[in-house]
Amino acid sequence: MRKVLAGPADRLPRPPYDAEIDTIFKALGGMPERYEVEKLRKDALARTQPLTNALLADKSITVEDISIPGPRQDLTLSVVRPVATSTCDSHPCIFYIHGGALVAADRFAGLDTSVVWAREFDAITISVEYGRAPENTGTQPAEDCYAALQWAGNHLSELGIDPERLLLYGTSAGGGLAAATALMVRDKGGPKLCGLVLECPMLDDRNEKVSSQQFSTGPFYNSTLNRFAWRCLLGERAAGSSVSQYEAPARAHDLSRLPPAFLDCASAEPFRDEIVAFASKLWEGGVQAELHVWPGGPHGYERILPTAPFAILARQTRLAWIQRIFS
Repeated sequence: MRKVLAGPADRLPRPPYDAEIDTIFKALGGMPERYEVEKLRKDALARTQPLTNALLADKSITVEDISIPGPRQDLTLSVVRPVATSTCDSHPCIFYIHGGALVAADRFAGLDTSVVWAREFDAITISVEYGRAPENTGTQPAEDCYAALQWAGNHLSELGIDPERLLLYGTSAGGGLAAATALMVRDKGGPKLCGLVLECPMLDDRNEKVSSQQFSTGPFYNSTLNRFAWRCLLGERAAGSSVSQYEAPARAHDLSRLPPAFLDCASAEPFRDEIVAFASKLWEGGVQAELHVWPGGPHGYERILPTAPFAILARQTRLAWIQRIFS
């Protein structure tokens, strides 16, 4: 079992939390003294299980599990369809990669949003159960995602997916894996992607940016937990010179020839500056990218306080971008 002691207190001034978020922050109190993989997994399951149960009970969609060959072992995909979808139709598809700090959660984490995508876009969603750290290390989680996307790309017709409207979407750790998967598609070949959505993505193992230092502590996701998560994936190589772009996409020197991208995050989270830097690197490579930094939120603000005005606006803005890409 991997453990890490909590880091020193933040020493830099921090952008303030939204007033409603600040109330939650004060109620939660201090951070744990140490992080443990099994506790992170247990907590993630407790948070997501009610939403998973609601998804599986929703009559507007169907959920089918498919087992496919993976790089090391079989992988499970969940395919979510609007009830009216048939394999004779050609629908947009969102290939979704879940978050969980690389170590926790499963393919259903965040998948409740697939109900919204089915309603708004008549879209099929595919979610992959990639191998989590520390059992899977280095590029292995990204290789799982790439293999699953390759499989989907080879079965678009039978899945009822429009080959011109296949979008890659990742949240948090899944956002980093989505960026790594997009780089693999560019460099190694793969299905055509019409867009790439990186929702508060986890991109950089080095934790060097100002926002990482500002938010090294706190009850929300912080850079002390982030260091722990990266060490679960990379071991002693974390923050060193041998980490590849397929492990930590912020290491990429060239982001050209990636699909149009949408990136967002919050102002009061450790990932803020690495996400802004990644967007700048996309623009440097000639990629059409849209970036939003929502004021006052911590990492995961949409799940912490989904009724906050900025959280509602963030969801609406993301959906509008996807609509434009699919149209």
